[in-house]
Amino acid sequence: MDLRRRLVLSLGGLLAGLLVVAILINLYSLRDDIAAEVAASEELAQVLLAAGQVEEQRSPEAAQGRLEAILTGTHLRHLSLAIEGLPPAANPASNRAWFARLLGLAGDTSHELAGQVINFGGQRLRIAPNPNSEIEERLGDTVRLCITLLFYSGATLLVAWWSAHRALAPVRELEAGLQRLARGESSPALPAFALREFSQVADAIDQLAAALTTSRQAQRELSRQLIAVQEEERRTLARELHDEMGQTLTAISVTAAYLERNAGQIDSARISECTGDLRRDIRTSGEQLRAMLKRLRPHGLDAPGLAGALRELLTSWQQRAAGIEFGLDLPGELPVQDETVALVLYRVVQEGLTNVVRHSGARHCRVGILQVGKTLVVSITDDGQGLPADGALRRGGLLGMQERLEMVGGWLEIDSGQGRGTTLRAGLPLHREERKEEQ
Repeated sequence: MDLRRRLVLSLGGLLAGLLVVAILINLYSLRDDIAAEVAASEELAQVLLAAGQVEEQRSPEAAQGRLEAILTGTHLRHLSLAIEGLPPAANPASNRAWFARLLGLAGDTSHELAGQVINFGGQRLRIAPNPNSEIEERLGDTVRLCITLLFYSGATLLVAWWSAHRALAPVRELEAGLQRLARGESSPALPAFALREFSQVADAIDQLAAALTTSRQAQRELSRQLIAVQEEERRTLARELHDEMGQTLTAISVTAAYLERNAGQIDSARISECTGDLRRDIRTSGEQLRAMLKRLRPHGLDAPGLAGALRELLTSWQQRAAGIEFGLDLPGELPVQDETVALVLYRVVQEGLTNVVRHSGARHCRVGILQVGKTLVVSITDDGQGLPADGALRRGGLLGMQERLEMVGGWLEIDSGQGRGTTLRAGLPLHREERKEEQ
């Protein structure tokens, strides 16, 4: 059941109940009105019969006294009876003359009321309309209607509040589930909801929790990978420093020590030979140092420098991976870009080529760079075996690649299938170009 249906059913039940109450009140009022009308009609008939029995032979004073006695204490509706020339008898129900005047109706308080005059017992009896009883009846109906409306309004507000309170009670459960997710818990632990809307929201929160769990796992995997890469780089750097530069520096130290010990004994030819060895070892040490620095961070990643760095990178991989033919497609002139974007582009190509060499089993790999509007699109395509079919497209180096691109507002797309190779596309915004156009 959805929220709308529940609210409609609740309010519909309330309206049906109030309709029944209103009908019962009206039936009760109708019964009282009918009983009052019947009693008034019977009393009018009795008054007229009693007045007709007044003997005309009696003296006028006696007849008048008899009629006054008959009219005293009568409670008629819609009519007033009075001896002509005398005011009508006081009627407890006829106290709404002010309301009759307010409505533009005539009251019954004047002995000059219009009406019909009949003779009873030698007396002239005036029968005139009296709206006070009808006014009293309508006022009573109005009061009952107002009470019913007030009751209806109060009951509607109470039922609406209760229905909304009950219907929105699951919001507290949803809020608690979101707070659990915010605290780092893997599951929101939401109960089953009867209302369809909240059930759909709970499903969306469960999907969000699953996505957050996957993201956190990927983040932990990336952190472990970064630590592993950092440690591997440190081991590689330490090994190269020890095996290559260490040996070169040792050779330089040995040659310098030989010259120091035999400075006064060796001839100029031997000195020239030692200085040549020193020059060679220093040059080798510098080349080794430049190679290490280039692997750690390429130098000069502006537009011309980036093109050269990419060519050197592909040449390096071509020399190391003899079984793969590499190709590079560059525009005539690379657009101007931020150094951060250029570094991300270089690392994306570097990581992409590393994946091709290590995992693809490809024989051909091509790197292309193309400017599309304000975006620099990089593509790395190989004819290898493709990515596995287990959906693990964002692990290891690919995850690190995506993280780098997201830091500069870029995107990553992967098109791969078993046996049909892999195409990796990355887009990077040209921030510097955008700022120049804005200026």
